[in-house]
Amino acid sequence: MTFAPDLSETLARARADLRMGVPVVLDGAAEAALVLAAETLSAARLAAVQAAGAPVLALTGRRAATLKARAYDGDVARVRLPADAPLSLVQSLADPADDLSAPMKGPLATDRDGSADLHRLALVLAKSARLLPAALVLPLRDGAGFADLHRLTRIDAVAAAPHLMTLAELEHVIAAKVPLRAAQNARLHIFRPADGAEEHYAIEIGRPDRDAPVLARLHSACFTGDLLGSLKCDCGPQLNAALAQMGQEGAGVLLYLNQEGRGIGLANKMRAYALQDQGFDTVEANHRLGFEDDERDFRLGAQILEKMRIGSVRLLTNNPAKIDMMQRCGIGVTERVPLRVGENPFNADYLATKAAKSGHLF
Repeated sequence: MTFAPDLSETLARARADLRMGVPVVLDGAAEAALVLAAETLSAARLAAVQAAGAPVLALTGRRAATLKARAYDGDVARVRLPADAPLSLVQSLADPADDLSAPMKGPLATDRDGSADLHRLALVLAKSARLLPAALVLPLRDGAGFADLHRLTRIDAVAAAPHLMTLAELEHVIAAKVPLRAAQNARLHIFRPADGAEEHYAIEIGRPDRDAPVLARLHSACFTGDLLGSLKCDCGPQLNAALAQMGQEGAGVLLYLNQEGRGIGLANKMRAYALQDQGFDTVEANHRLGFEDDERDFRLGAQILEKMRIGSVRLLTNNPAKIDMMQRCGIGVTERVPLRVGENPFNADYLATKAAKSGHLF
């Protein structure tokens, strides 16, 4: 028995470190690198990194396209920085907030030789920490020695890369009765992932017959829509309408997945909203931030349904990607139940963009 953290626990530590501005070390088979999240980078740590070598700024291909920087590695661009680059430059390259007011950030030179594996992994880590996908990366000769000297979290990059693509096992923690306005016979189930990420919930209405398709919805958390009644999206009305329909039918399961802002987190969602105020649509805003159209992982929903012994569903959704992922994960979808509610003058363009660019059905 060892008390040392395993890979999942080490990655959880790394995410916390990056959120606090603490660097981590990625140690690969033939190379190693010091990684700092651009969003939480301090002037003091930037100066320390610059004194130690020549770091590059890793950006996603989406963000690089906005900056007109060549992404020789396709999904990753390694931007060379001036030796005395100030913190303001690094942060302006990472954060599009001032792109329109201060558009001249280049020309930017990017690396094309050598491996981008550690840079790609650094961006995956930043995303998983719900930070902007931009990271300062400094090559190291001895990753293990550097990590030990500075008491930094060290990650086995070879093992971490496939691990981060694997869905963590969910544990069913507890279930208890919670009478709702929509259905007094409701129970709330809590599911906790083994990798230390956010918990997810299942609201079970009545006692659904597991031998028949269960009325179900995969609902992504939306603080602004679900709790505040925001008119910028249709999430709150969809949540309430789904629960109401399950209450009327006497049975159903609503999965409440903590994947705020299509999986980019609330802070980045607000950044996207600020970009929408500048005239960009929801997809364009995500791309300017460095994210894909949708960063959610619907495999979570399939795993929860399996743990609840639900093998087939009538899925309340307008999103064909949810149907596709359920079926790929072995959950039968016998019917798509449309859920068109909540359209208003404030979200009409948003809903039109989802239909035109994300394939949503209305």
